[in-house]
Amino acid sequence: MSNMDGQRTYALVGTGGCGKTSLAEMLLFNSAAIGRMGNIEEGTTALDYEPEEIKRRGSIQPGFATFQWNKSRHFLIDAPGDANFSGDLPLLLTGADGVVFVVDAVDGVRPQTRKIWKEVRSEHLPTIVFVTKMDRERADFDTACSGLASVLGMKNVILTMPILEKDQFTGYIDILEGKAYRFTEGGTEEMPIPADLLDEFSVLRDTTIENIAESDDALMEAYLETGELDADSLQKGLRAGVLACTLIPVVVGASALNRGGAQLLNAISRWFPSPLEVKDRYHDATGNVCAVAENGSACGVIFKTIADPFAGQLNIMRVISGTIGTDSTLKNMRSGEMERTGTLLYLVGKNQIPCKDPLGPGVIVAVGKLKNTKTGDTLCDDKKNVVLQMPTLPPQLIMFALAPREKGDEDKVYAAVQKLLDEDITLRLDRDEETGDILLYGMGQMHIETAVEKARRRYKADIVLKTPRVPYRETIRGKVQVQGRHKKQSGGRGQFGDCWIEMEPMPRGGGYVFEDAIVGGAIPRNYIPAIDKGIQESAARGFLAGYPVVDFKVRLYDGSYHTVDSSEMAFKIAGSLAFKKAMESLKAVLLEPIVLLSVSVPDEYMGDVIGDLSSRRGKVLGSDSQAGITEIRAHVPMSEVLRYAPDLRSFTGGQGVFTMDFDHYEEAPQPVVEKVVAEHNKQKQHD
Repeated sequence: MSNMDGQRTYALVGTGGCGKTSLAEMLLFNSAAIGRMGNIEEGTTALDYEPEEIKRRGSIQPGFATFQWNKSRHFLIDAPGDANFSGDLPLLLTGADGVVFVVDAVDGVRPQTRKIWKEVRSEHLPTIVFVTKMDRERADFDTACSGLASVLGMKNVILTMPILEKDQFTGYIDILEGKAYRFTEGGTEEMPIPADLLDEFSVLRDTTIENIAESDDALMEAYLETGELDADSLQKGLRAGVLACTLIPVVVGASALNRGGAQLLNAISRWFPSPLEVKDRYHDATGNVCAVAENGSACGVIFKTIADPFAGQLNIMRVISGTIGTDSTLKNMRSGEMERTGTLLYLVGKNQIPCKDPLGPGVIVAVGKLKNTKTGDTLCDDKKNVVLQMPTLPPQLIMFALAPREKGDEDKVYAAVQKLLDEDITLRLDRDEETGDILLYGMGQMHIETAVEKARRRYKADIVLKTPRVPYRETIRGKVQVQGRHKKQSGGRGQFGDCWIEMEPMPRGGGYVFEDAIVGGAIPRNYIPAIDKGIQESAARGFLAGYPVVDFKVRLYDGSYHTVDSSEMAFKIAGSLAFKKAMESLKAVLLEPIVLLSVSVPDEYMGDVIGDLSSRRGKVLGSDSQAGITEIRAHVPMSEVLRYAPDLRSFTGGQGVFTMDFDHYEEAPQPVVEKVVAEHNKQKQHD
């Protein structure tokens, strides 16, 4: 086997808190990449090193590690599982050839597991399931495995089953080998299969062999003839099934006790593909397959950017094809600029190991000091002009307004948060034209809070988080004809503009329509756009509570002008005055945004969630239950779910997940109108 044949590149994927980083720690320790195992509780793991991660005891950004196992190099991505920090998972999976799907033996399959599994399936990546935390009280291997099949629809092939002695996880049975092993201080030793597990083992072995046989016609034929398959056929059939994503091996362990790490590494080496076996993994922007060859043209993709306190910005690159070395010159296909790679770095968490050798397909490496390269960019040599297709990321779910503690520091706050956008592409920064607010959009409240913490720590920006401003809108009821007349005489040339408009509502979502019905030159053509502009500018400022007026039609039908005193400015003011007069005559209505909320929770929390949504003025549209997990869909006013994430987390014990998308606008009830108008008036007095 050449070095490239044994090379493996994979991601650890699973829900937040399921044990991915602890598993990574065990793999690094088993491969001697680290000298001692760190601990999440103590904040000493190799891959969670940011102060915010240590404080929260959980990953907020992906960790990367490189190590040797059985003389072959492994590249590992530890993907965050918390919904606040997993928005770029599709992009992280771009860097991987396989997935170790981590499932907690205590909690088993959760609602969020289903969402993450869907991402993995859409990328069509070979997968091995690692059931961890077998050392914990309430660990239940059978329940976890049945959830994989019933909730996620996996064709799982159980390869190791746990041995429990007095409720302690002490060993495992290798199903295909038909042997049992006890964990020892330095590894494992063979032991007899416990008598009370013989029946279960026998049934499991038959099921496992059947599943492998079913994945291949030739194997199925041999199995039906003899009722058995030899060890070589089983291994080949299993590997083919894993690479085709039809079979998913399941292995068991307990990371905290350093049990199962070597077995998982051997499984990865045996069944995951080498980078050269991944023939149709990458496509260009037009859908054509990008060839993967060790001696082809050089091509790499930047799938993550991280900030290093000493090295500055580090771009994490997956080499797709060819070889890339220190001081390679590559073209950034987005900007067209040539970039020089400088020293390439292997990563083990925050530790960087300079690499002098040219690196081929499958390698994950950090590149520093690139001039104008960011996440999602493709880098190629001159012979290969290809732009790799990037996955679509989910939309941001929540928005907060940011303000400086000291007035006047707005630009400093904006610049500090802007720097975070390079390393976290699931954040979006904006400025509200209506209010001047700096708006930060993210995947959840904790996501925003963590970004603000980082900006404070790194860039000394003293930021205050303000409650997000709900994007209410205003509209009208009724129809009216009014005159807008602007006349001013103050020595010299005066100002004169006069227009008559008819204003009426449009259907919801109909927008703004301006109809020019002037005949006979009552208003010269060159002044009509100014009237339109005056109306639009006034509508943007609102009438009732400072929110834009929408869904109305204006028909300009008459007016008059002065040959000397009329001007575009005078008619713009006349248009604005006409709009205000019309709004005073009509009934102004406040519209509130309604979101479509989809909540997934274990069945036992369904009643709590529906009751809570009703208390938030929500209208439940329906629900579906599947294998113990209920998905509830509801229309809810956005103002009622601005801080939904922590509330849902608290009454579902962290087991609820949700998505939220803007759906439509509805007329707000009177108590909401009064509250919003009162807040607007208070703000006006304050300003």
